Parts: sequence; C-alpha cells; structure tokens
Amino acid sequence: MAEIRTHMAAEIGQTPDVVSRLLQREGSALAALGAHLRRLDPPVIVTCARGSSDNAAAYFKYLSEILLGVPVASIGPSVASLYHAPLRLKGAVVISVSQSGESPDIVALQAAARDAGAFSIAMVNQVASPLATTAEAVIPLHAGIESSVAATKTCLASAVALAALVAEWRDDAVLRGAVLRLPDALAATLAHGWDAAMPTFEAAQSAYVVGRGPALPIAAESALKLKETAVLHAEAFSGAEVMHGPLQLLQQGFPLIVFNQKDASWDAMQDSIKRLKAAQGDVFEVTSEPDAGPGCLPAATTGHPALHPLPMLLSFYAFAEKLARARGHDPDRPSRLKKVTETM
Repeated sequence: MAEIRTHMAAEIGQTPDVVSRLLQREGSALAALGAHLRRLDPPVIVTCARGSSDNAAAYFKYLSEILLGVPVASIGPSVASLYHAPLRLKGAVVISVSQSGESPDIVALQAAARDAGAFSIAMVNQVASPLATTAEAVIPLHAGIESSVAATKTCLASAVALAALVAEWRDDAVLRGAVLRLPDALAATLAHGWDAAMPTFEAAQSAYVVGRGPALPIAAESALKLKETAVLHAEAFSGAEVMHGPLQLLQQGFPLIVFNQKDASWDAMQDSIKRLKAAQGDVFEVTSEPDAGPGCLPAATTGHPALHPLPMLLSFYAFAEKLARARGHDPDRPSRLKKVTETM
C-alpha cells in the first residue's frame, strides 16, 4: 500500500524552494528596507502576530536584541481591537506577520501602531489582504497556497524573511551569506529523519520542548504543532525556566525535545540536558553538530549560529507530520481548527 501523502508533508518538502524564491524575488526590497531602518534607527520594535506567525516574530525578537541591540515587544492585538488603548510609538517600528493578512485584530493593531507614530512593515503571504494593503512596507512571502491547517512553509518563510531583514539592517555580510545559503541547508535537513524518537512520542501523553535564545521560539512552535497535529499535550520552556517549576513533573521516561544550537547558550544547555536526564527525562537533543552522540536528532548546519534553529524546525515539522499519522490523526485537518482564524 502506498504511503499517505498529506498536504502538510508536501508543503514541508516545498520549503527550500519557497525560501529560495523569497530571497530571489525580495532580496532588493529587503536590502532597501534594511537601509531605511538603519537611517530610521528606531529605539524599539513591536510585533503583531498570532500562532505560528507569532513564533516567527519571537525568533526575530532574539535576533534583533542579540545582533542589533534593539528591544522587541509583542503587543497583544486585543489592546487595539478590544480595549482601544492609546499607544505611544513615535519613532518605533511595528512588524506584522501573517499568512492570510485577514485577521481583524492583527489589522487593527497595525493600524493603531501606525496612528501612534510607528513605521509599519507587513510580512504576509497574501499581498491583496487588508494587512498588506495598509502597511507602509510589505515583504511578500511567496509561499504559494498552504492547504494544510498546520502552517509550516509560511512560518519558516516568515522567519527567514525576518532574519534576512536583520542581516540587511545590520549590513552583516556573514549573516547575509548564510541566509542566502539557507535553501541548501533546508534541503539537506530533509534527509535527516528522527525515527529514533518516534516510539517514545507515539506513546506519550505529555512532552516538553526546550530551547534557549533563538531556539526558544522554535520550541514554542514545535509544542504548538505537537498539540494541533499529533494531539499531544506539549509545553515549551527555556533551558533555564524548565529548571524551576516544570522540573517537578519529570519522571522516568517523560519525553523532551531539546533544541541546542552551537552559540553562547551551548554550555548552559549542555548543563540543562544533564540535569533533565538526571531527573529521569527521556531527552532527545536536536543538534547540527556532526559528532552528536546517541539520543541526538540531527539537523543540517547553516554557517551561522543564529540560523541553526531554522533547519531544526523543518526537521521537526517532518517528524510531527509522521507522528500525527502514527497516532491516528490527520495533520491536514485538525478537528477543531481551520486555516484562517479571524479573532477580535
């Protein structure tokens, strides 16, 4: 019997081409926008997003704060859509991230931020959407139609566009070059299967996903996907926060996925992994290091530590799609969810 081919699996496989198309078509626009932001020199950035798009925005937060030194805050859309609160954002930048660009609360927050003096940027897949048509700068994601309810290629395209924007804003030749090589890294990572973790997660009732720095939003996105596709309760924590209250729930065989990129967090994360194992957690470490030992889940390297979490996420997506089917669920059509969620 032929293996079931889901929309989610197909869209995961399209991701390297989506990223390549995005960088080719929007490279000049990203460079111009980065130069504009250097001149603008905003003291703060606010982001406007929900769900997977919000996780992409949180990844940008770490890149901005680590590489640019510019603080980033996520404003709850209800501040504008329900509370109609006055904002004070003169000289700031608001970045909205959305696949559809249609959710009324996201559109309302972008409008409120603009009215408060912020320069508005929309990263959006649907360029005819209200979010795109009311922004001052738009970067189309060029992801094409995403049929699966679970966002994969659009989330990664958003994260790549934001990383490219940081590279251009910083005028960082090393990061820019690594971003341009991402399609190859993403294609290579699809060859890395995570079958070693499948039996543990197929039988699991709960799980933790752990990361630090730019990998923490990747952990959050992964926990979200475990819930919405595999119907597995999962929570995301930083490698520091998991050592507080969440550690108490660990018992023999409790499954954890730990994203561990080789950057300034590496040594601290290695210590966290040791402590999680000592607490009898069943730890699967995701790493791009070539000499990874037993219990590690491989992902392709990128040439820049800030980008390592992106192939890790693509490898995770492929794992989540297979896990959902193994647990008897259709990852394309979660029973209680729909593709475009219009919230207020």
